[in-house]
Amino acid sequence: MVQVQALIKDRELLSYPCPDGFRIFLCCHADIMKLNPPVGKSIMNAGQKPVEATARAIIHVDMDAFYAAVECLDNPELKDQPVIVGGLGPRGVVATANYAARVFGVHSAMPMGRARRLCPQAQYIRPRMSRYREISALIFSVFRNFTPTVEGLSLDEAFLDVTSSLKLFGGLEEIGLQVKQEILRKTGLTASVGIAHNKFLAKLASDAQKPDGLVYVRPGEVHRFLDPMPVSRLWGIGKRTAPKLTALGILTIGQLRRCDASILRPVFGKRTEHFQNLARGEDDREVQPSRPDKSISHEVTFDTDLADRRELLAELLRQSEKVSRRLRAQELMASTVVVKIRDAGFHTVTRSRSMRACSNSTRTLYRMARALFESWREKHKTTPVRLIGMGVTGLEQESGDGKAAGDRLDSSTEKSLDKVLDRINQRYGDAKIVHGLALRRSKEDH
Repeated sequence: MVQVQALIKDRELLSYPCPDGFRIFLCCHADIMKLNPPVGKSIMNAGQKPVEATARAIIHVDMDAFYAAVECLDNPELKDQPVIVGGLGPRGVVATANYAARVFGVHSAMPMGRARRLCPQAQYIRPRMSRYREISALIFSVFRNFTPTVEGLSLDEAFLDVTSSLKLFGGLEEIGLQVKQEILRKTGLTASVGIAHNKFLAKLASDAQKPDGLVYVRPGEVHRFLDPMPVSRLWGIGKRTAPKLTALGILTIGQLRRCDASILRPVFGKRTEHFQNLARGEDDREVQPSRPDKSISHEVTFDTDLADRRELLAELLRQSEKVSRRLRAQELMASTVVVKIRDAGFHTVTRSRSMRACSNSTRTLYRMARALFESWREKHKTTPVRLIGMGVTGLEQESGDGKAAGDRLDSSTEKSLDKVLDRINQRYGDAKIVHGLALRRSKEDH
């Protein structure tokens, strides 16, 4: 182990323990502008050779506790308080917890009831997806200032292939720091950045020094970086597979890498080579620029099971509004409507219906979703519903030629109404104006 130095706000230097040879940067907000060295010169270990010109240059950016960070940004009074964002009902789950809340053991996907028991003093906030998408758009605009090859994984996470940008923007550390700097300048939020020659290593690196970290794994440092990690850090090794490896005495990635393939085959089968390649840090997947959605959907799990037909239809209409609005925002139309229903006994039914022509009309999509729901309800009139969802597939670019949609033409009145509602919601925020029936569910959400 060696001591790695990090620049902090008052310009003093602190040492942090780190595996020998690694280059880990912890950047404080006020001094991030000062962490931009001359091109070709490293901040740490300056005597090391630069990455080979033939190596790919991949950056993984992961925003720090994104939803909670946005809430703290918009409400400074939340600073330094535990903040937990997620569903607030008895069946809600944690979407994001900030680092002050994680100290108490709260984490994403945890049932909200358990989070409240672990951290009752936290500020609990319902997600504001429209606001998060707004900030996300700013973040992704930063990415595209450095490279067009951006693969978005979620609102707050992406891979960047900057191989072709090195001559323009400098070395990999310089680009990584500039990305952090620009995100901070545009949004006031911090990001953790991982840099490597492939996606697998870059993603692990971004998680190595959260929050507000930057970790660069050079090609010659891969084994030193990976070997001490538990095997569970490899994609695809979960709760079922890890105990089988433990029984073989394989606890770390390094042990997996050195293990004979014949010992691993009873555990991994045909995927043995794949996992040993990962253990060696080998990953040849390309960064795939974001493609249009193949499907769009919304669903909700009710706080208490619902059997009231009108309440369920109100929720379907609300979801149809959201789905159709997203379609129109992307200038897409859908050919198939899907409805998902889960009852109180956890039995899940999915039904779909294709239309004679594509549509993005709220009324048309709702009419299709309602018909699918009614066909299910004929045999389940008193069955309480735990979850209901509505979505669309078969997406294609909007033609604007006025072809038949569903069972009849989308009227010009319906199209005009959709445009007016879109403009109002775009200007004043989602759900400021909705169809009358959907208002029943919108009120409950607020």
